[in-house]
Amino acid sequence: MSINQEVVLNTLSMFITLAVELTLLYLIISYIVGILQEYIPASKIQSILSGKNGHGYFIASLLGAITPFCSCSTIPFLKGLLRANAGFGTMMVFLFSSPLLNPIIIGLFAVTFGVKVTVFYFSIAMAVSIIAGITLEKLGFEKYVRSEAYIEPEKKQCGSACHKKAPPVSKWIKIWRSTWKDFKKVVPYLFGGIALGSIIYGFMPTEIILSIASETNPFAIPISAVIGIPLYIRAEAVIPLSSALAAKGMGLGAVMALIIGSAGASLTEVILLKSIFKNKLIWAFLFVVLSMAISAGYLYQFIFI
Repeated sequence: MSINQEVVLNTLSMFITLAVELTLLYLIISYIVGILQEYIPASKIQSILSGKNGHGYFIASLLGAITPFCSCSTIPFLKGLLRANAGFGTMMVFLFSSPLLNPIIIGLFAVTFGVKVTVFYFSIAMAVSIIAGITLEKLGFEKYVRSEAYIEPEKKQCGSACHKKAPPVSKWIKIWRSTWKDFKKVVPYLFGGIALGSIIYGFMPTEIILSIASETNPFAIPISAVIGIPLYIRAEAVIPLSSALAAKGMGLGAVMALIIGSAGASLTEVILLKSIFKNKLIWAFLFVVLSMAISAGYLYQFIFI
């Protein structure tokens, strides 16, 4: 067998293996999350975060961890929290933690990088989200929320067709349909990331990765964090991609920074946030995500390497 044939077979083998593993994992975790959401609906989350209690920040981070939102789909929910008069600090904790700690990311992380790395990632993301939410509240950043963000949009009049009852369906089937519908939306991102990661794994020379993002390059982590934010690769894609980069020699600290940067913020999210936040709060949001990505990368290298 020639070298080219072997490379192609290795690439295909990695693609098939990751596609099967991550598809099953995504469907299983999404279904479990759907069951949780059946008993903890969005309105319940809003009412919990609207309450005033000493454990609000921690509760906000946990609720963020069980809601499978990407950075952009968090925004509509954030508007609901504002209109429900949720505390500003707890709302910001939820904004930071939801895209970073959702069960899909944690599950993919565990399968791809192992339990130790996953626990580290989870702990850092949760701790920084809580600290950032408390700090922004104490510094008075709530004044940088646009006043129109609190206004409930006018509800459209509904015709008689809206009141027709759909035939009864088992809630377990409804959850499965919702899971499958969400899965179909992320398939291009998931398989795109797997394909790109497999190609990098099979064809990209190791020397290129090592020269840019190896553990010996002191600037690999901040470069990865900065690249991650405008890149906006969904977690379903960036984790298999990062796995391939790590296999090629990219330092896990840089991998951590890339994942946090890309999952925690994006240009699309910043554009959406402009309808809710003024510029100073947007810059604070980006600073927190970037700081989280860089500090997690360096801390990982310090502790585990």
